[in-house]
Amino acid sequence: MKRLNERSRMVTEGVARAPNRSMYYAMGYKDGDFTKPMVGVANGHSTVTPCNSGLQKLADAAIEALEAAGAKAQVFGTPTISDGIGMGTEGMKYSLVSREVIADSIECCVNGLWQDGVVVIGGCDKNMPGGMMAMARTNVPSIYVYGGTIQPGHYKGKQLNIVSAFEAVGEFTSGRLSEEDFKGIEQNACPSSGSCGGMYTANTMSSAFEALGMSLPYSSTMSNVDAEKVASAAESARVVVEAVKNNLRPRDIITKKSIENAVSVIMAVGGSTNAVLHFLAITSAADIDWSIDDFERIRKRVPVIADMKPSGTYLATDLHQAGGIPQIMKILLDGGLLHGDCMTITGKTIAEVLKDVPSVPRADQKVIRTLDNPMYAEGHLAILKGNISPEGCVAKITGLKNPSITGPARVFDSEDLAMEAIMANKIKAGDIVVIRYEGPKGGPGMREMLSPTSALVGQGLGESVGLITDGRFSGGTWGMVVGHVAPEAYVGGTIALINEGDSVTIDAHKLLIQLNVADDEIAKRRAAWKQPKPRYTRGLLAKYASTASSASKGAVTDLDLKI
Repeated sequence: MKRLNERSRMVTEGVARAPNRSMYYAMGYKDGDFTKPMVGVANGHSTVTPCNSGLQKLADAAIEALEAAGAKAQVFGTPTISDGIGMGTEGMKYSLVSREVIADSIECCVNGLWQDGVVVIGGCDKNMPGGMMAMARTNVPSIYVYGGTIQPGHYKGKQLNIVSAFEAVGEFTSGRLSEEDFKGIEQNACPSSGSCGGMYTANTMSSAFEALGMSLPYSSTMSNVDAEKVASAAESARVVVEAVKNNLRPRDIITKKSIENAVSVIMAVGGSTNAVLHFLAITSAADIDWSIDDFERIRKRVPVIADMKPSGTYLATDLHQAGGIPQIMKILLDGGLLHGDCMTITGKTIAEVLKDVPSVPRADQKVIRTLDNPMYAEGHLAILKGNISPEGCVAKITGLKNPSITGPARVFDSEDLAMEAIMANKIKAGDIVVIRYEGPKGGPGMREMLSPTSALVGQGLGESVGLITDGRFSGGTWGMVVGHVAPEAYVGGTIALINEGDSVTIDAHKLLIQLNVADDEIAKRRAAWKQPKPRYTRGLLAKYASTASSASKGAVTDLDLKI
């Protein structure tokens, strides 16, 4: 309550505080308003992506509810970059960088304006981790309001989502899809506002935030276009006002145990590889002892119990109808895989929140399974290590008949060069595509490789071609793919030393990623390697490249500052 008490002195300190009060009077404040909590509304609304184009109604509902609850709403904007629109272009390099910009902008406003709490509203992928990092940094009472998922598209009786359009590229170029159907899929994949519909990055992070206790129950799988999403935004605002009164802050909620809960749910729903990178960043911001190896620890004990795209069948709207994240959490809680004593922003513990949720999912749904009948006995996000990535990298291993491959390397020093080869049908079954110099520093910005991976799937090579990169993957990616290779190529990691045709092994069973070349030969190549010139020397990307940490530590910009 320090900030509220400090602000209330504006009324009583007379002349000394007159300039501060004048600025508020200009916005219609009355003397009595200075004793009310001032709660920020970090509004990610924009018309640059369907993920965020439906957020204004949520912000309006939150503002109205804050005022009705006796608080003063202070609205400010946050930027967003559309991964789906930027994918496969130079613009995609700004996607991960925008996570840091979002976190910085929220921190700037909340601390610079001495706000007592904040409601963060976002939709697209980096809105979520950026917002949560800022919450952890500022540590004022906070709640996350997810903008909601998109409804599925339909074409010729087939259910569509954004990944359908990317995979259609590969199908069309390989002659497996007509131009008419290609256009039909393109025009119908995204029918409304809302974030990409599968258990891709946005829905993965929203689900994890609900499990973390920083969002309201059921809110993470609601559709943006449904009235319940507006009602949930209003309720979120009321909840954060109570949190301000009770001084319930993010670091009371974001603990090592609650992070374990969040990661357990990520594993249970088959979530995005990006969750590894983002939770490394969130735990860094919250000063929680957490490493990339902790994901592997959780993976080994938590099965996949939701049949979700991209490697499964259903979308987030289907999961919502089947019982949502509370049903997933209740199954995990009853199985001893969740910490029920963790606090949530509602002021109740996880166990209290889930008290009335059935222990067994409804029989009339096929999305959620029980622990004794899982999709997979262990989690799907495996941390692989070996001479290519001694710091660890991330593989998504569900949906594959055989998650092990050894083959010749097809080496490309950028995503663009790899995509040219794929579109020219130069990649064959058994190849292992290596895309490098796309890491945090080398890219810079760790572009997502949805275009090449989707094109390979569309060409029928998803099961038979491996792909490794120091960049990232979209939450919509599936196949024999390994990302976040660290150390990255730009700093001299072994991925920079792979030559065309070298034998490379990816083995999810052994958690191994290996360059099958003698150690002395690798040493010779390392001695001859020279760091390339940076691709950017001024501006935001240059600043990010100069400060970004390794992917194995979240690719954050405030970890190794020399101050």
